[in-house]
Amino acid sequence: MEEYEGADILETSSVSNGPWCKAPVTDVQFGPMRLHQDQLQVLLVFAEEDEQSSGFRWACDKAGFRCNLARTPQSALECFLDKHHDIIIIDHRHSRYFDAEALCRSIRTTKASENTVIICVVQRHPDREESSILPLISAGFTRRYVENSSRMACYNELIQLEFGQVQAQFKLRACNSLFTALEKSQEAIEITSEDHVIQYVNPAFETMMGYQIGELIEKELTEVPINEKKADFLDTINSCIKIGKEWQGMYYAKKKNGDSIQQNVKILPVIGQGGKIRHYVSISRLCNDNNKVEKTCECIQAESQTDTQTCRHKDMRKGSLDVRSTTSRGSDGSSQRRRSSMARVHSMTIEAPITKVINIINAAQESSPLPVAEALDRALEILRTTELYSPQLGTKDEDPHTSDLVGGLMTDGLRRLSGNEYILSAKQTHQVAGSLSSPISLNDIPPRITEAMENEEQWDFDIFELEAATHKRPLVYLGLKIFARFGICEFLNCSESTLRSWLQVIEANYHSSNSYHNSTHSADVLHATAYFLSKERVKQTLDPIDEVAALIAATVHDVDHPGRTNSFLCNAGSELAILYNDTAVLESHHAALAFQLTTRDGKCNIFKNMERNEYRTLRQVIIDMVLATEMTKHFEHVNKFVNSINKPLAALEENGNNGDGESIKTVLRSPENRILIKRMLIKCADISNPCRPREQCIEWAGRISEEYFAQTDEERRQGLPVVMPVFDRNTCSIPKSQLSFIDYFIIDMFDAWDAFADLPNLMEHLNNNIKYWKGLDGRNLRVLRPPPE
Repeated sequence: MEEYEGADILETSSVSNGPWCKAPVTDVQFGPMRLHQDQLQVLLVFAEEDEQSSGFRWACDKAGFRCNLARTPQSALECFLDKHHDIIIIDHRHSRYFDAEALCRSIRTTKASENTVIICVVQRHPDREESSILPLISAGFTRRYVENSSRMACYNELIQLEFGQVQAQFKLRACNSLFTALEKSQEAIEITSEDHVIQYVNPAFETMMGYQIGELIEKELTEVPINEKKADFLDTINSCIKIGKEWQGMYYAKKKNGDSIQQNVKILPVIGQGGKIRHYVSISRLCNDNNKVEKTCECIQAESQTDTQTCRHKDMRKGSLDVRSTTSRGSDGSSQRRRSSMARVHSMTIEAPITKVINIINAAQESSPLPVAEALDRALEILRTTELYSPQLGTKDEDPHTSDLVGGLMTDGLRRLSGNEYILSAKQTHQVAGSLSSPISLNDIPPRITEAMENEEQWDFDIFELEAATHKRPLVYLGLKIFARFGICEFLNCSESTLRSWLQVIEANYHSSNSYHNSTHSADVLHATAYFLSKERVKQTLDPIDEVAALIAATVHDVDHPGRTNSFLCNAGSELAILYNDTAVLESHHAALAFQLTTRDGKCNIFKNMERNEYRTLRQVIIDMVLATEMTKHFEHVNKFVNSINKPLAALEENGNNGDGESIKTVLRSPENRILIKRMLIKCADISNPCRPREQCIEWAGRISEEYFAQTDEERRQGLPVVMPVFDRNTCSIPKSQLSFIDYFIIDMFDAWDAFADLPNLMEHLNNNIKYWKGLDGRNLRVLRPPPE
């Protein structure tokens, strides 16, 4: 044992003798590759020596692994960065020594940890219900190990890791060399799916076709051979490749600059899982007019399963385009377009990250031992799910507030009790009462209301002051002012009186009896949306139609909300839940009702003068934004935003491209990223309460708690499943519930939004509110405010 800057190092380079001691594995077969695996290195992170750490040290010695032992997070990180261990085992049983999850996150931020297997040792609680593993996975752990100090148990764990996750990671590491070869190859390489969707092209391909990789996303290029009838030619190709045979022939293709290039192309189907064609290998030779070969290009298409997103949009990816143009694919198609796409050689899309992962795993399966192949099968099943970005309802250990919030907000219930049908009381929509005293125009707004809206362009604007001044009808007044500021009537070509009537109808269909989901909440979200739209980065990104859609979506996003969650409606068998098949019930209802209310009466139809195609575009954006407020997709939206926008922008800044307007514009202005930005904008506006000034934050916390209390009361009265039992008005700790909500949903999302839109004032309010709730919780207070001194 020798010291290494705070870490004890136990070098075990030889294998002890024993009846069950294995011989070290040095060579691994990976397809045609023969890989040499060095002696495995294990890092144990235990604050104190005990039987568990001794068991793993003994197991490392028996397995022939080199072992390091660290006592502190700092020494563990230093040791890992020096040694690059294959396995790290972190003690998570005693939080008083160090935060195991924080240490794991720190390790995962390093490039060296990409293929490292990290194990979490947790306490055994035979008398407790099994806790979720999701927080550990979110922190970066590969798997957990329930404490068992038996030497054989520790040894078996290490051996399973070696032949399972570690060997799989070793093969994945080897894939980097394959991709390096593809990237540096002088020949053009193209990888496509069975639907001829390009999943990879290398720089040589870009050079041949004249496109940059960013221009290839969601684009197609159909190539037709000279002197051939299209239909006959496609039938010839399809008759070969659809039965798994190789095809070879000549194509003409159009480069970006319009030049025609003649290619000798060979298409090789690749049979994948289930005996089906999963991908194609294309080998092309670029010819001049005399058919002299100038350059060889091979497009090697490796076998993989198409990712879930590809499957969902399969119909959109089957159409092909005329060779004279390269544009985004449309959703309409015909049998001839389908046949054409089946024979298409160059399809201008790039590989999705999830597809690359699946490709690599499939390749790793080919020569893996049976246990590893089965484990990878399970991993592929997970990757094929539609909830790829959403945690599986895991929460922090022993945190019922978070557990109930997640269960209540991120599920649709799906539990049925016969004979207990909840009929949505707000089914009948409301007409605007004639007795309402509504403003004729902005100039006729009463002075008190005008004064209450003076600083509506500021984040600290007090919506509750406006609520009081308008007698709980703030949406009409605030809507008139914000819509005027953004020129909405001019864009829609509608009169102010039509807009006023529309706002009145929408506000009348919010339930004033709801403590939280009423028109004041709608007005608050509208205000936040307008504030975000005024930020410079957002203005650079969105078009006028996006701004109009965002403001309308914010206004209607909770219209006719019954004050109950989706889970409640599903469990109660409500008419809405049945209508929308228990999926995004309320959000679907809000969007549908908003258009029903708008279009059924010309007096309030703000869309009546729009051109048809522009209206359809606007309608789709509004619907998409309203549906984005559904919490089951929360993590999907946030993660996509971070990976598609935050990280590319950060990479440009790190590479010194701050002033490169074109590079930034490419990230911001792509249609896909604009959709993600609009979804993130309305999501942040919808649940921005914890980022409001303290008194507003406290008021909103009290209102949402009261609504949840009322739901719990009704569930118990009707004998329904109690979705959020922690929200019992007699026992609930509001500070704890707020902290759980902020920790689980708010912090990461607003960190990402702040990095994009620059919102220091919001983040300051958020930090102050966290301190406030922690202060109350630390005093074991369950109420909104501390008692008077």
